Order: sequence, then C-alpha cells, then structure tokens
Amino acid sequence: MKAPLIDNLQYCNFSETVFRQLRAGGVDAIHVTIAYHESFRETVLNLEQWNRWFEQFPDLIMRGTEARHVREAQESGRTAVFFGAQNPSPMEDDIGLIEILHQLGLRFMQLTYNNQSLLATGCYENEDTGLTRMGRQVVTEMNRVGLVVDMSHSGERSTLEAIEHSTRPIAITHANPHWWHAALRNKSDTVLKALTGSGGMLGFSLYPHHLAGGTGCTLEGFCEMIAEAAERYGAENLGMGSDLCQGQPDSVVTWMRVGRWSKEMDYGEGSAAAPGFPDMPNWFQDNRDWDTIRGGLRAVGLNSEEIDGIMGGNWLRFYEESFGPA
Repeated sequence: MKAPLIDNLQYCNFSETVFRQLRAGGVDAIHVTIAYHESFRETVLNLEQWNRWFEQFPDLIMRGTEARHVREAQESGRTAVFFGAQNPSPMEDDIGLIEILHQLGLRFMQLTYNNQSLLATGCYENEDTGLTRMGRQVVTEMNRVGLVVDMSHSGERSTLEAIEHSTRPIAITHANPHWWHAALRNKSDTVLKALTGSGGMLGFSLYPHHLAGGTGCTLEGFCEMIAEAAERYGAENLGMGSDLCQGQPDSVVTWMRVGRWSKEMDYGEGSAAAPGFPDMPNWFQDNRDWDTIRGGLRAVGLNSEEIDGIMGGNWLRFYEESFGPA
C-alpha cells in the first residue's frame, strides 16, 4: 500500500464541504483540535458533535484512535480523524482525567497554549520557568497512557524540559523553524535538534503568521525550508501540520487568543490592523492542494522516499509508536 497522506493539525469549520475536499485531496488522516480553552465537559460536547458527523458521513470520515485506522481509512476511501487538545484545560486540575481523555480518544495534548498553564510556560510569556511540578507528573502520566506531549505553543525552556523529562518522543505538531521566520511560535534550532534527536516529530505549519512572507510566502520558499530542515534534522522526523483554519469566522481568533482569561485582545503574531484570520497562500487554499506541496518538494530535490515520509509516512510511524500504553 502506498504511503499515507496525513495532516497532523487542522481546526477547520468542519462540514460536508470540508470532508469532501479531504477526500478529493486524498487525505488519509487528520489530527483535529477539539479543545483550546474548553473545560472537560465542554470538550465532551465537542466529541458529541464529532460522533454526529461520523454518523452523518460514514462514507467520508471515520474515528481514529490507533495507527491501524490510517490504513483502514486508506483501504475504504475515507479520512481517519484523530483528536487533540491545544491546551491542558480539558484535564482541568485533575491528573486522573488524563487517562479518561485518552479513553475518550484524545491522542495529542499541548502542555500550554500561548500563556502560562498549570503545567508549563507558553511562548507569549516574558519569563519561561519551565515545567512545573505538576507538569512533570502530567508528562509521566501522558507517557504511561499513550497521550502524546505536544509543545507547539510552549516556550523554549519548557519545551526543552518536556523533551528531556518525557520517556517517549514528543511532538511539535504545527510550527516552523525560527531560523526561517522569526515568529514567536516558531522553534529554535536548539529545540528542533533536541526534538528530532530524541525521535520526536515536527509538523510544518501553513498558517501565514508562521510563514516567511506571510500570505505572500512562495511554494518554492516553503519547500526550500523543508529541504534545509531535512538536511539539518533528518527527513524521517518531519511531517505536515498545516494549522488549516478554513471557514472559521474571525471571532474564533479572539477565542483562540483570549479564551476566558482576558478581556483584552492579544494580537500576538498578528497585526493590530488585521486581527482576524490571515489569507492562506494562493498555492494552499484547502485540502485539495496537497499535491501542489508534493510537487514543490520534488522541485527542490527531495527524493520519493523522503517526500512520502514528510507527507504522512513519518506520522504513521509515530502513531504506531506513540498511541498505546508504555
């Protein structure tokens, strides 16, 4: 069977249209965000919505909890949907809920969004104090049950300490190298060497604030960055994590950045003049455009094996190693 196509981070305004675009683009699996700042109960309500979609569109999508579901989706012409949280808010302050969340189908959880959490420091804070006492215990519990530690929005020290403390490889599901574009959310060479050197995975983001040139980033420039990352860190630890937010209203950006913690809009990496979602690059508008990236990777000199890995094979291997108990 051919290598799968996996996008390891999306937060689209999901609908039948998006599900049909996933199939038109040949996407075999996606990791979707089901929580930003939601509580445990609110996260369960989001899971209920996904159950309705699985019932409504059984010929297009299926629930994913194990690596084998990617192959099952391939064989049946569907897209496997894996769940993750971009904040530890669904576990609230109860470490016992980590196992419950895994039992409910979560397979990735960030220790922070952009701000300080009970577990670690987000990348927007001025001081990064690293993993907290609770954070270290949570990483240990996540390792035990098979819930992947994701440090996409975390600060430098916190990320390095998570890599060091975790007994299993972790992931940065959606970010780019800081040496390519100096966004707060992009990761330093030090972090990326530690991540990939320990078997962890980096998913390249297509969110314009993470791209050199923003919306005007060229396909060639994006793919040249991936080729250089492959030279620095090895292609086997690289994948895609588009951070595609297709169809979301601008009000969702406020929710993502502010949640319930602040009354003030935090524009972060965005512009005060344009606080909503930025336009995607013209070469990647939705899930039908993955072949464009595949062609761009060929054009910058990556071979078929490297491209197959980056486009999904590497994530499948990571799923196989990560989703079960230690």
